[in-house]
Amino acid sequence: MYGEYYNLNTILLSDTVHLVYMSETAMRIKRPPFIWGLTEGYRALVELTTYFPFRLISRIPKDGDDHPVLILPGFLSTDKSTIPMRSFIHNLGYSVYGWGNGRNLGELEVLEEMIKKVEYLYHQHKAKVSLIGWSLGGVFARQIAKARPNMVRQMITLGSPFKGVTQANNAKWIFDIISEKTSGSPIDEDFLNDIPYPAPVPTTAIYSKEDGVVPWQLCMEQSENEIHQNIQVRGSHLGLGVNPSVLIIIADRLKLSEENWQHFKPKGYIEEKFYPSLVSDNNIDTNLKVVK
Repeated sequence: MYGEYYNLNTILLSDTVHLVYMSETAMRIKRPPFIWGLTEGYRALVELTTYFPFRLISRIPKDGDDHPVLILPGFLSTDKSTIPMRSFIHNLGYSVYGWGNGRNLGELEVLEEMIKKVEYLYHQHKAKVSLIGWSLGGVFARQIAKARPNMVRQMITLGSPFKGVTQANNAKWIFDIISEKTSGSPIDEDFLNDIPYPAPVPTTAIYSKEDGVVPWQLCMEQSENEIHQNIQVRGSHLGLGVNPSVLIIIADRLKLSEENWQHFKPKGYIEEKFYPSLVSDNNIDTNLKVVK
């Protein structure tokens, strides 16, 4: 299904995969520091307390064009986890939809249902659909966009470790989940190999170096270009959906279509402080390649 969009005869991911910089300096992506994982819940709660004041004082224009926005939750989460984000986006003037499939257990059958849902929304609204995926939801969003690029306006991923789903780190749970949810049949190798490849639609990959669930290095596109951008924010993994700095990016992105899409740029000195990767003189090279 996905092979028609990309040449999959390139990379075989395994538990021994390494990521190296183009300088050939080898590095193994490690699990997030223990302290970040230990404090995930607390930090997410703090971020939730900033969500409500942000909604009250925000001056973001509520002039959305009503195009459909589909939001996919993370692993073991339901549409309840995206209520704050959906409320924010709805208030901006867009038609927002949860995925409507209960708890996200990583079942590939649900991915097929989401593709059908995108088809429905596209025809119902007569407009392309924007996809927002949180963690595992972002991995699914990538594959949806690859399957129906003609129906997808853009995609935003929040802490989605699509670059190393079979590595021996905190991101490996995605591979294990999908493997266990294939009804006893071997997982489609083409599907697995295709996950790291970018979708042919405007994409914003949001990540946090304070992520205590997945390695932030795996939540970035391998390379940026005119339609793919990586943006670092500050905060936890579990709080990405209520993090004001993330919501500012989402509001800015949803205003854009394929025709006028451009990289996000922070506005003003204060806003710049929330996006280190966009103002640092020593940005990390995201041009990583995978070798065994």
